[in-house]
Amino acid sequence: MKKYNHFINGQDVAPTNGNWIDSVDPYRGEAWAQIPQGNAADADLAVMAAHRAMTEGPWAQMNPSERARLMIRLADLIEKNAEHLAEIEVRDNGKLLTEMRGQLNYQPNWWRYFAGLADKIEGSVMPIDKPQHFTYTRQEPVGVVVAITAWNSPLLFVAWKCAAAIAAGCTVVIKPSEFASVSTLEFVQLTREAGFPDGVFNVVTGYGAEIGSALIDHPQVAKITFTGSDATGALIYAQAAKSMKRVSLELGGKSPNIVFDDCNLDAAASGVISGIFAATGQTCIAGSRLLVQNSIKAQFTEKLVQLGLTARKGDPMKPDTNIGPVTTQPQYEKILDYMRIAKQEGARCVLGGGPATDANLPGGQFVEPTIFTDVTPEMRIAKEEVFGPVLSIIGFEDEADAIRIANDTIYGLAAGIWTKDMGRSFRMSAAIKAGTIWVNTYRAISYMMPFGGMKHSGIGRESGIVAIQEYLETKSVWISYDDNVPSNPFVMR
Repeated sequence: MKKYNHFINGQDVAPTNGNWIDSVDPYRGEAWAQIPQGNAADADLAVMAAHRAMTEGPWAQMNPSERARLMIRLADLIEKNAEHLAEIEVRDNGKLLTEMRGQLNYQPNWWRYFAGLADKIEGSVMPIDKPQHFTYTRQEPVGVVVAITAWNSPLLFVAWKCAAAIAAGCTVVIKPSEFASVSTLEFVQLTREAGFPDGVFNVVTGYGAEIGSALIDHPQVAKITFTGSDATGALIYAQAAKSMKRVSLELGGKSPNIVFDDCNLDAAASGVISGIFAATGQTCIAGSRLLVQNSIKAQFTEKLVQLGLTARKGDPMKPDTNIGPVTTQPQYEKILDYMRIAKQEGARCVLGGGPATDANLPGGQFVEPTIFTDVTPEMRIAKEEVFGPVLSIIGFEDEADAIRIANDTIYGLAAGIWTKDMGRSFRMSAAIKAGTIWVNTYRAISYMMPFGGMKHSGIGRESGIVAIQEYLETKSVWISYDDNVPSNPFVMR
């Protein structure tokens, strides 16, 4: 069992309290590594290292093109080590190797894309209405950024948050989930190999109440970027507001996948299954509400059940596995609770509906991929985020009905629309309140496209050109070349 340390100021640093946390392999149900149980003292060490790098070290003097070259070098190293990092993520969170391998092979694109933006951050000269003044704006890095990432795709979230922050000239302290920290601790070693100055990247691990809270409160932290539940996001938002920190939040969802009767039913069925059962449903963009037109509801439900029955549960390292374990024991219990609640509220279970008990599943954290029909929008299973492979089927009559049901939620992260009617795809895309709309596809992401939510699904955007603005401050500069002394110094100029 490997014992890891924090990564602070370019060095591996043991936790100040001498305590470690076991990292559990959710497939085998046993500890396989240890991570530091950090506290406020560790948080201070990491933040002050990042602050010094921002203000005193070579990073502070480095021009944007030099930052970009380091980022490209890091992208090359991620590409070289993608298989190793993917296997570690599978051990840590139980997701499929096929998915983690795809994510890791794709992640270098974020670092290269934002490296390309690093030397294109520009201010503007303003044609000001005041005579004999020259005015312009500067775009400056916001400062030290704390990136708090979730357990379901740790390194993908690191890329989403840190590539933009580093391109902007910020330094970062990453606090991964205590359930899945090892891949981030392995990744950060590559930043040293890439040649980043000490203090630019720092990683500290531990429980949110012990070290996460200290990071949020630290006076030298300028911005918090967080991925996780809306409940935790609201707490972070409130805590950060006490010291006026900038915040961006990528939170939960209850995304509708809307199937019209004119669509390609086979393609839609595949997209719906992918949207809810891929990653064992442990994804914020899970299409957990299926809105299907009543004219095809029975037919389409049967098609989904037959497709769902083909899902193979098992070892996430094997290429033929479709459903892996639930990552954490608390999440496993939560999913089972929601299955019980759905049955109590009158939803009809047509697939799964409980724990998986196959003999070849050693860890005990597997649930059956589950489909409920006869669901109404008022049921908890249709309103609350389950974060597991549980699909709720709700019927609708027409476009207006679908829009009403789709928008009747506190969330607004994503939505899917399945139709051959191009006009309908534009109308629905405009009417649905969500940060991402997929038409005749689902779970597509790119470093080029902004990602984020509306309502309880978050604040701010990651990826795409707009993301770099999350890590910049605009400064306005006024230069007067008027030699005359104002006649009245007591009025605004």
